[in-house]
Amino acid sequence: MLDWLYNIVGWVLINIHSALTSVGFNPDSGWAWGLSIVALTILMRLIMVPLFVKQMQTQRKIQDMQPQLMKVRERYKNDKQRLQQEQMKLYQESGTNPLMGCLPLLLQMPVFFALFNVLRNVAQGNANYGFTPDLVESAQNATIFHAPLAAQFLMSNQELENYGADPIMAKIVIVLACIIMGGTTFLTMRQSMKRSTVQMPDNPMAQSQKIMMYLAPAFGLFGLGMPIGVLIYWVTNNVWTMGQQHYLYRKPATAGAPDSAEATASPNGSAKGLLGKRKESAPEPVEEPKIERRQPKKQPRAKRSGGSQRKG
Repeated sequence: MLDWLYNIVGWVLINIHSALTSVGFNPDSGWAWGLSIVALTILMRLIMVPLFVKQMQTQRKIQDMQPQLMKVRERYKNDKQRLQQEQMKLYQESGTNPLMGCLPLLLQMPVFFALFNVLRNVAQGNANYGFTPDLVESAQNATIFHAPLAAQFLMSNQELENYGADPIMAKIVIVLACIIMGGTTFLTMRQSMKRSTVQMPDNPMAQSQKIMMYLAPAFGLFGLGMPIGVLIYWVTNNVWTMGQQHYLYRKPATAGAPDSAEATASPNGSAKGLLGKRKESAPEPVEEPKIERRQPKKQPRAKRSGGSQRKG
């Protein structure tokens, strides 16, 4: 079903490798193939930079909306259906899509699986996704620090020797790559967690995010079943993410975007932020119409005494 994506990833990888060999790299070396994977990762992340910026803008908007969201949660805490409706109304009025925060990650996963599948076919000696038999043989025999790009920790010593590699050294390199992968995953999540804590000290998801952060190094165990080439992709992706977040997190909010400090309560009790005054806020006092009391006009004493009394 995803063969079209596998073909694209294979084609890009082959062309990057061809460009590197044209500038002097040995086409059969691990560095030529390894740098091809690094370049493929960087190219993909450059394409996704606008999405990452959009993700950060969405996070800022959601942060500015926190006073309103908290008020809605408090008001409809016993009515989950109405709570969801009011929250969606808030997001629609502010033009915020909460799913945008997950979009960059969701778009990375297909490329990750595509590269994994391409390298797995190379390891199996299958000439698919644009690879010719000669390119497959070249990639299979390419090694970085005695570790073939197609090698996995779970391979037998005989399988690693078939690639012309030292099995012990190859497994040591794979373990180190898994440790680096788990470590960079932890640092990336910690960087994001620290920023989230500063922006939302009362974040109800903070505890679960903290647990996930400390479990992140365990992701390195999954690397034991991945080819070295996939580990190169993952480490490069994590390093890029850390650098990108560090740069963008230090930048102030974009011009015209409301600062989170402006999301304060107004004197009449309505929360102000991105949306200004909400309809859900307490209604403003209506000025009651003034009642004018009409006093009787003063009349001359002669008129008040009446004509009959004067005649008597």
